[in-house]
Amino acid sequence: MVGRRSIVSFGFLLLLLFESTLEKSEPLSSHTERTALLDLRSSLGLRSRDWPRKAEPCSSWRGVRCLNGRVIGLNISGFPRTRLSRQNPQFAVNSLANLTLLSSFNASNFLLPGAIPDWFGFRMAAIQVLDLRSCSVNGAIPSSLGNLTNLTSLYLSKNNLTGKIPVSLGRLLRLSILDLSGNSLNGSIPASIASLGNLSFLDLSSNNFTGSIPPGIGTLVMLQYLNLSGNTFSSSIPAQFGDLQNLGDLDLSFNTLSGSVPEDFKGLRNLQNMRIGENLLGGSLPVDLFATLTQLQSLVLRHNGFTGSLPDVLWSMPDLRLLDVSGNNFTGMLPNSSNTNAISAVLNISQNMFYGGLTPSLKRFSSIDLSGNYFKGSVPDHARSNASLDSNCLQNVSSQRTLAECSSFYAERGLNFDNFGLPNSAQPSDAGNSRKSNRTTIILAAVFGGLGFVLLVMLFILLVARTRKRGATNQRGVGVGPVLHKGSEPPPGLVINFSSLGDTFTYQQLLQATGDFSKTNLIKHGHSGDLFRGVLENGINVVIKRIDLRTIKKEAYLLELDFFSKTSHTRLVPFLGHCLENEHEKFLIYKFMPNGDLSNSLYRNNSSDDDGLLSLDWITRLKIAIGAAESLCYLHHECTPPLVHRDVQASSILLDDKFEVRLGSLREVCTQEGDTHQNRITRLLRLPQSSEQGASGPLTAICSYDVYCFGKVLLELVTGKLGVSASSDSQVKEWLENVLPYISIYDMELVTKIVDPSLIVDEDLLEEVWAMAIVARSCLNPRPSRRPLMRYILKALENPLKVVREENSSSEKLRTASSRGSWNAALFGSWRHSSLDVTVIPAASAYRAEGASSLKQSTGSQGSGQSGQTGGGERSSSRRRHSKEIFPEPSEVLERPDHD
Repeated sequence: MVGRRSIVSFGFLLLLLFESTLEKSEPLSSHTERTALLDLRSSLGLRSRDWPRKAEPCSSWRGVRCLNGRVIGLNISGFPRTRLSRQNPQFAVNSLANLTLLSSFNASNFLLPGAIPDWFGFRMAAIQVLDLRSCSVNGAIPSSLGNLTNLTSLYLSKNNLTGKIPVSLGRLLRLSILDLSGNSLNGSIPASIASLGNLSFLDLSSNNFTGSIPPGIGTLVMLQYLNLSGNTFSSSIPAQFGDLQNLGDLDLSFNTLSGSVPEDFKGLRNLQNMRIGENLLGGSLPVDLFATLTQLQSLVLRHNGFTGSLPDVLWSMPDLRLLDVSGNNFTGMLPNSSNTNAISAVLNISQNMFYGGLTPSLKRFSSIDLSGNYFKGSVPDHARSNASLDSNCLQNVSSQRTLAECSSFYAERGLNFDNFGLPNSAQPSDAGNSRKSNRTTIILAAVFGGLGFVLLVMLFILLVARTRKRGATNQRGVGVGPVLHKGSEPPPGLVINFSSLGDTFTYQQLLQATGDFSKTNLIKHGHSGDLFRGVLENGINVVIKRIDLRTIKKEAYLLELDFFSKTSHTRLVPFLGHCLENEHEKFLIYKFMPNGDLSNSLYRNNSSDDDGLLSLDWITRLKIAIGAAESLCYLHHECTPPLVHRDVQASSILLDDKFEVRLGSLREVCTQEGDTHQNRITRLLRLPQSSEQGASGPLTAICSYDVYCFGKVLLELVTGKLGVSASSDSQVKEWLENVLPYISIYDMELVTKIVDPSLIVDEDLLEEVWAMAIVARSCLNPRPSRRPLMRYILKALENPLKVVREENSSSEKLRTASSRGSWNAALFGSWRHSSLDVTVIPAASAYRAEGASSLKQSTGSQGSGQSGQTGGGERSSSRRRHSKEIFPEPSEVLERPDHD
């Protein structure tokens, strides 16, 4: 059986076999074709390094294929344009008309905005393969394409095509691949499609097609892949589809189909993947349907109106890897037997009306969602660690249905309910007995509460004594920032709601998306798994993280799944789904970010003919800083309890096609640890500062650690020094000692000595750069309690000119701006304390332009800087003596996370 991946690759294999016979040694013999190639080079703006003007096209031009001195193939897929042509790209390929023997033209992923010219169907008679995927082509499909009777493969997917499918395409009798997916085509599918008897691959998904599905498609006996999903087809599924005996993949999901599954589907003996979810289908499944579908690997029937029970054969199919029937009206009990030889699979039968006990039939599934049913009894060991069990009637499990719901459901079916394992109780917990023992509980609580208070006081006294002793030996301000450590183990019995975790993918789909996880698609080897770039069957670019559980702890990916199941924000990297069917390998799928991350976008290759690097302009850098601050604000202030990212660095800040921030690297996110009021008590009792140093040492699960790391990112944006945010504190210490003295709230000119030389900024923009540097320095305060909250940092970045202009205004305005609770007060209060802990400008070491390299050379341990005046001279020293009057110490709200 040929799978979907091999079907898609079939056309390319034919092309490669065809191209392998080409003779490139013979020079181009046609002057007309040489002129046509030069015109094409000019109109498309191809670079000289790809198509050098003075070189021989047949032997030296990339993507040009010749035979007997004539051009027969062009492949410009993904070619970069020159800088000038990028400004106004057009569908300017008129010169192709003069390449009369051209049999293949591949321009996929090459920007060609404009309509396909009508002359295509009249002047390119020899064309066999036409690939215009992801070219931004618009307008209607010209009916003249029906004249290309030699065409075998037509790829027009992921464009902006509109209008209807021309009836004339039915004349392409040699066509084996037709891919029109991901456009805005409308109307009904012409009946002439049924004339394409050689068609093996048909993808019309993600358009606006309406009406009924033509029954004639069922006569395309060569068809192996059929995808009509994502349209608005109505009526029923044609019974003729049961005649497609070679069909391996069928996707009719996300339409408005009604009726039931045809009995004739029993003829699909080679079917491997069937997806008809998200429709209006109903009725029960044919009794013996799946007895003949022995090749089935995935079955998705979710969100329809199916009734009755699931055929028992589904539970024992040896190759089944995904069974998703969630959101229907299926009922019945689980079978008692289990196919022990079956491979591990994913099961989702949530939001139905299944009942009874949990049987051994669940053992074969590696991931299970049983939520929203009426299962009762105890939970066996094999279903405790990998199952979502919410909203059932199970014993000793949280978040279950009420006794009234469960009793009523079982009574309607003439069955007994076990009262959650408590035969004489009216509720899962005995309310009557609790009332009788109320007085005893109060007495016991009072006794143990008193003892607990005494023990707490004694423990606190011991802690005070210990910290005073430690404070006598420690230097003031030890540590530049926290040291990252591994996250804590997940809570026992972690249950993940898979219904809110995007799509479930099969391993076969991921193999197809990544080319069998080829090295060419490998992005990098990450700490929590290898990252691969891929393209899903619907054309969406993704990043797939492959997690090898033999080298990486299982808890890492479970915690990340749990995070995505409970949080959602536009500033977080979009999580698309998962694949958990393999025993030793798990896969998480994210949306691909075209501009990568900040570490590789701050400077990027110049795609023009001139070599060199392009630097992000200041407006974009400020936009990125604000976006990253928004993402951390969500974690710190909008999540309850607050969440700590713990891996904030340039490589964690992902950028979409418009340089909007999507925060990634979420594997280390955890709940903020410790007593959030500790610093307030410390200050009240005037304990030594070493109590804060503990938080800045090994403890990273506090929000102020994220703030510190974010300060390094801001400095990276200001100075352009790559690697700062990814370096440890011991490595970055020497570099900071050379940089921070040049950041002063009294002298803007100092900051020009450390600003990225590639930035071109006028005086107004320089003020914004200066403001960001000030914000960065406040974030880098060596004491966690002195660092500002992320919500204050966000407001400062959104109002950079207000930061520097209010700070340098009259003393009266400064007192007003610095009132308790003000974001400006919090920011500059933190900055003041930070400025007292940094070194003076070294007399013998001015700021080094090669500062980034010093990160690798520095091996010094963490320690406090010498207090003294910064680069502000006597004026700054004089004003600093009265800093507590102008900028009061940050208020209590500064030292605890916000729960608003």
